[in-house]
Amino acid sequence: MMAYDFHQGSAPLLVSIPHAGTRLTPEAEQGLSPEALPLPDTDWHIPELYDFAAGLGASIIRGHYSRFVVDLNRAPDDTPLYASATTGLFPQTLFDGTLAWKAGKEPDDACRQRWLAEIWQPYHQKLQAELARIRQQHGYVVLYDAHSIASMIPRLFDGALPDINLGTNDGRSCPPAMAQAMVELCESYPQYRYVLNGRFKGGYITRQYGSPARRQYAVQVELAQCNYMRESHPFNLVDDKAKALKPLLRAFLERLANGGDFGA
Repeated sequence: MMAYDFHQGSAPLLVSIPHAGTRLTPEAEQGLSPEALPLPDTDWHIPELYDFAAGLGASIIRGHYSRFVVDLNRAPDDTPLYASATTGLFPQTLFDGTLAWKAGKEPDDACRQRWLAEIWQPYHQKLQAELARIRQQHGYVVLYDAHSIASMIPRLFDGALPDINLGTNDGRSCPPAMAQAMVELCESYPQYRYVLNGRFKGGYITRQYGSPARRQYAVQVELAQCNYMRESHPFNLVDDKAKALKPLLRAFLERLANGGDFGA
């Protein structure tokens, strides 16, 4: 059971893609509800949107398994990320509140512990090892956690989500200069609405590994999916929208890969 794909780069930048995976374990294939089996809460097409990252020298780690098996961006003890509605380490519902599992088919504790050991832990062990390697080589490291979500989910937030959602754990996961650099890039693409530390402030990965005092910086970028894909099944990429969005994403990674130590 290989939990992730990994590419090692040469820049002081690691791109994490934890929620684009679509693999299911046999238990999940048999137990997920009809509403969950199409995997509607997947971060669809994120690897394609960032297909230039390796060419910029970034290291890249991408999870293979669906978040309905185990969510790589949640704490291993399942501590909630937000006081408002959210989903956990082993999601029981879709984002809209629909049950994710057939009655009586939910994974038992032994199954969950196996998924934690064989899927969650390897991803985080590799992520930690690569952060340490990059920091040792360059003196600092930037972790870019790449996500997307449907633009309207009434259970999670009111109205339409901004197009670009930057999360720095309310300024605790990176230096102010790094957040400001990303805000300035957003302002140079006025066709997209953006917010810094709005509804999405960064998940477990951003909060756990962003440590400016150690010169280890992290930011989560959550994209509203209406800007690059169909938000209903079969969740197709919309090529012209994706092509329009990618220059901003490339500008983010170029700035982070080549911007020097923002905390120096």
